[in-house]
Amino acid sequence: MRALLVAGLLLVTAGSAMAEPAVADVCAVTDPRLEELSGLASDGDRWFAVNDSDNGALEIHVLDRGCAITRTITAPINPFDVEDLALAPDGTLWAADTGDNGKSRETVALHVVSPDGSARLHRLTYPDGKHDAEALLLDASGIPHIVTKEPIGSALVYRPASALREDAPTPLEQVARVSIGGSDTKGGPLANSVVTRLVTGGAMTRDGTVAALRTYTDAYLFPVPDGDLVTALESDPVRVPLPNEPQGEAIAFDPDGTLLSASEFGNGGTSSTVRAVPGAAALAVPPPPATTTTTEAPAAAHEGTPPADDERSPWPVVGGGAVALVLVGALVRRTRRRRA
Repeated sequence: MRALLVAGLLLVTAGSAMAEPAVADVCAVTDPRLEELSGLASDGDRWFAVNDSDNGALEIHVLDRGCAITRTITAPINPFDVEDLALAPDGTLWAADTGDNGKSRETVALHVVSPDGSARLHRLTYPDGKHDAEALLLDASGIPHIVTKEPIGSALVYRPASALREDAPTPLEQVARVSIGGSDTKGGPLANSVVTRLVTGGAMTRDGTVAALRTYTDAYLFPVPDGDLVTALESDPVRVPLPNEPQGEAIAFDPDGTLLSASEFGNGGTSSTVRAVPGAAALAVPPPPATTTTTEAPAAAHEGTPPADDERSPWPVVGGGAVALVLVGALVRRTRRRRA
């Protein structure tokens, strides 16, 4: 991985390792209330799912492990475009009302829903304009991180710049960029490499030590050994292919580290499948600690003695100022390429 600190932000390139564990079909989702399944969470016994449609209220469907809806939690909120779901340790469900395909929203929102349907609304504002976002990561400290869906360039990571408020919008701050390269995994709504790098969902393990971001075709697992999610995003993730999902947007972890994946019905279909990757969390291994080695500089040549041929500097002797200008120019060009 290459990483660069630019104006306090981590610019990272993801996807340098790949694992191909078995992906098993668990059950079929056939209920039309989940035709546009976009967010998934798990407590180990039940799954919680949200649909990407506007029914005039926020509905979180509770599923058994056979994909049947057993209950619906209805919150008295009319969301704009819910795209992801996270389960907090206290049992509340965080619905990411952050979709904005038309880039028309002045604010986005997080809805914190209790099992009885009561809810808190937190409106949020971006510092740099409007964004479409479909992924929510709730770190070990309970801080929400929103990851945008960018067709060009890096996905952007935002978190609240202060404590969440209910009486006024809370400003977000950008804390990282994650650049996910395309893959050759088949699937998605279009036969286009762009769909293999658009971030469509996110999840954290129960203990907060592994984060997952997904695209329409793959999952990327990031180790978070010390609870610092932003720093973790500069590590190399492990890519897990999730092939042949028509419109994969939902992802979650079971408490035992099993990765769960699901799709919208897609392309006029009448069902989708929840799939599982057992032991996926263990694939995200923290990198070994960096080691530093030092070598002594060679002794200076005796004054007046020219260096040997293999010790001659490759730089022409054009003056210290000119050499400095060349080096600065090279660094500027390198930085601009990385920021693109």
